[in-house]
Amino acid sequence: MISKVTHRIIGIDPGYAITGYGIIEKTGSKIKAIEYGAIETSSKADFTLRLLAINDKVRYLIEQFKPDCMVIEQLFMGQNHTTAIGTAQARGVVLVEAARAGIDAYEFTPMQVKLAVTGYGKAEKKQVQLMTQRLLGLEEIPKPDDAADALAIAICLANTGINNANKVVSGYQHGRYGYSKRNEFG
Repeated sequence: MISKVTHRIIGIDPGYAITGYGIIEKTGSKIKAIEYGAIETSSKADFTLRLLAINDKVRYLIEQFKPDCMVIEQLFMGQNHTTAIGTAQARGVVLVEAARAGIDAYEFTPMQVKLAVTGYGKAEKKQVQLMTQRLLGLEEIPKPDDAADALAIAICLANTGINNANKVVSGYQHGRYGYSKRNEFG
């Protein structure tokens, strides 16, 4: 009998008020949720302490669940640049923990996540949540929404596979890795 390789993925939906996380395992074509939730920080706390709390919890999750890789939502720069900058800083402390643990980090846009989870890149949030619930065999939609989003991001990587074109890079580095045919999860 051929043994199937199991991959453990931590998905992160970054934010400085709420950072969603979801840990899944993929064995063959089967995907299951291991743990999910949210890291919430108080708006009354010093911003540096909020970042430290996010960092500490992500470090704990990586040490506790030992994922093979991390996947994080790519930052979208909307109208509110102050919020985007804070979210980028939260994303940075999360990525530091991937580096510290020696695991690769990948990123996807919200549209890529929607496409991988629902088959439609412009799916509504509720559709993504329902498919996340269905794909993971959960009794209810994961709460809070940030946790459901993090699970969807992890499912996206599990369904599309590792491709160096999806490695986390800064804006000036985009395209540095080129497109690879390597697909560890497919």
